[in-house]
Formats: sequence, C-alpha cells, structure tokens
Amino acid sequence: MPVSPSSSAQTAREGVARQLRELRQDAGLTLVQLATACGWSHSKASRIENAKTPPSAVDIVAWCRACAADGQAADLVALSRDAETMYQEWRKKARTGLRTLQASYLQLFHATRFFRVYSPTLVPGLLQTEGYTRALLASNARLLGIPDDSVDAAAARAERSQIIHQAGRRFVFVIEESALRYQLGSSDDMAAQLGHLLTAGALPAVSLGIIPMRTEARRLWPQEIFHIYDDTLASVELLSAEVNISQPSEVALYETAFEELRSMAVYGAAARTLVVEAIEALPSAQTPDVA
Repeated sequence: MPVSPSSSAQTAREGVARQLRELRQDAGLTLVQLATACGWSHSKASRIENAKTPPSAVDIVAWCRACAADGQAADLVALSRDAETMYQEWRKKARTGLRTLQASYLQLFHATRFFRVYSPTLVPGLLQTEGYTRALLASNARLLGIPDDSVDAAAARAERSQIIHQAGRRFVFVIEESALRYQLGSSDDMAAQLGHLLTAGALPAVSLGIIPMRTEARRLWPQEIFHIYDDTLASVELLSAEVNISQPSEVALYETAFEELRSMAVYGAAARTLVVEAIEALPSAQTPDVA
C-alpha cells in the first residue's frame, strides 16, 4: 500500500542532515564546537543535524566551512533545495496568486508525454470547466486565507488544459464515481462539467475510467489525489500541501496503486452511463446535450 506521501521529503531532509553530521564527525568536531564555529546556539546545530529544521544555503556554507569541507557546500545546498521542493505548502505556493500557481505547472506539463491522474473526490484539473474550477479555487482561497483571484485562475487553468488536444501525449484518468456526485458551483455549472466529461472522455488521447461506488471488485480503498508524470514524478495533493515524489521506488509504488485502481474502473458506455446518471440526479439543472 502507498506509504505516507510526505516520507520522500522527510527522507531527503534526513539524507542532507546525515551528510552534514558525517562532515562534522570527519572533522573531529563535537556539535558544541561546530555551533561555536558557526556562531550558532547548540540547539540550532542540533535541530539541523537531526533534520528538525531545514538548513538555509547560508547555514550549509557555514557548516562546511567549519568542517574544512567548502568544496561540498554547493552539492549539499542543491540537495537541500531539492528536499524542500518535495513538500510545498499550498499557502506558500499560492502566495503570488492562484493564477500564477496554475502557470507554474506549464513547464512540467509540456515536458510530460504520459499523464496518469487518480482522483476520489474531484474532476481532475485537466478535465475541468471554468465554472467548476472557479467554485473549487474560490473555496480553496477561503480555506487557506489567501486573496481570491479564482476567476482569473480558472481561465488560466482552462488555457493550460488545452494540452489534452496536443498531439504526442497520452492521458489516463481514473476517478471514483463519488467525484461525479459532489457538487461544486451551481447545478448548471455542475451539469456543464459533467457534460464536458462526456466530450473529453471521447478524445483519442484520453482514457477515462470511473470506479463505481457499488463495485463488488474493490481491491484497494480510495486514495489521496495523485498525478504521475511519465515514470519519473508522482505528485500527491494533501489538504495543506503538495508532495512531489521522485524517488524511483516510491514512484513505482504509485504506479502499482494506479494500475490496481484502473483495473477496478469501468470505461466506454458503462462510464458514460454513470456520468449521465449523475447529471440526471442534479437538482434543477439545465441538462446538457449528451447525445
């Protein structure tokens, strides 16, 4: 079963801390001596060495200088930065606005050829309509206590999602049926979103699987939302943060989980029926053309 998605980030932090500790030990310094050489308190040095506090680039340079290992500082700074980009709080990622956050994924999207997305509660971002996205991002802005630029951000996400029409890429989406039933925005917004699923799911490069709520073949319980980009990165969405996993063994674990979930989904006419039933269950909605 997938482990806690924050484990990759913590493992990377611990790896940096271990290398710093080894430098200190190789230099024959006690922790107190190193802290004194750096002009720090003992508690600060201890927190860094035990991976309780991530070191800044300045901290790492000072540590290496105290250990007469200046030549290793650049590599350790890079490793530490990699570790900290694995676990990114949504508040920090969105501090310059939700629209900017959407644009921050463009480079990754254009570099990826094979997208795999699993979602238990939401329509995946690449398949969202602007009305659905506006409602989702507005609620996120309220929860995180950040400025609400959800209108502009929804337009940016819609523009970004045009990548599913570009040649040379493949998209496999697996969602739980419950994602069709949780209403975001008005009934008309939700009906438009579900109608869009019917259209997008028919695109040649798109595979849309839906795991029925009443499936008798449940072999893996619903997981957190996660994306797999090619076979090199798994990105997991938590309430407070996004966790980016690049450790091959953990990426492989998410690939295994994705295949297990994908095998429980229905496709084609069966999936279309689930979407149409969700549309028909909406209260007072303008039913889109599903012919």
